[in-house]
Amino acid sequence: MSQAAKLELEDEILTMGIWDATEVEVEDEGLRRYINLDNVLEPRSKGRHQDKQFYKSDVAITERVLNRMYTAGHRGDKHLVTSGHNVGNSERLWNTLEETFHIVEEERNRNPIQVLTDAIGNSAPREEVVTYQRGGTRARKAVIVSPQRRVDLALRLLVQGAYEKRLESDDSAAQVLADEIMLAADEDDDARAVREAQRKEREAEGAR
Repeated sequence: MSQAAKLELEDEILTMGIWDATEVEVEDEGLRRYINLDNVLEPRSKGRHQDKQFYKSDVAITERVLNRMYTAGHRGDKHLVTSGHNVGNSERLWNTLEETFHIVEEERNRNPIQVLTDAIGNSAPREEVVTYQRGGTRARKAVIVSPQRRVDLALRLLVQGAYEKRLESDDSAAQVLADEIMLAADEDDDARAVREAQRKEREAEGAR
């Protein structure tokens, strides 16, 4: 296939065949290198990036949301809330994410991937607290969060927040996730992700 034909084929590929992720602007300059806005038709990279040190940055952001949805109930080292009905259901979760994007687009009249990246930026804490051993005592210290960890935390908090609300709501999973993303994009602390990010930053400020 000629280079021109390859470029033409790439131009025709859209995320889920509908939205163009390449049109999205990441406003947080610190996160731009770590939010991959490639268009993907199939949400499974099948581990082809995993041998690279920072492979997550090579995975499209929509696929990373999907990967987090598999274990939406996971906290720390345990599944405090079961994720059993999500695990392995790639097609169903991808359909849920597509429906979520349709809801966001209809309510905001914007590219839903742009709203998602805005939500990630508002849910990604810049500082957090770590605990370390000093002699016989444990001390707390404020540290700067790396850009890749900021994206990881934001995705985890967004999906966990939506999952918790879904378990208490009669709304569909897509509607609840869409609401959580839109609240976070507005930096509304009704979104668990925004609330947790703000809490981490307050704790870090107090530990300086």
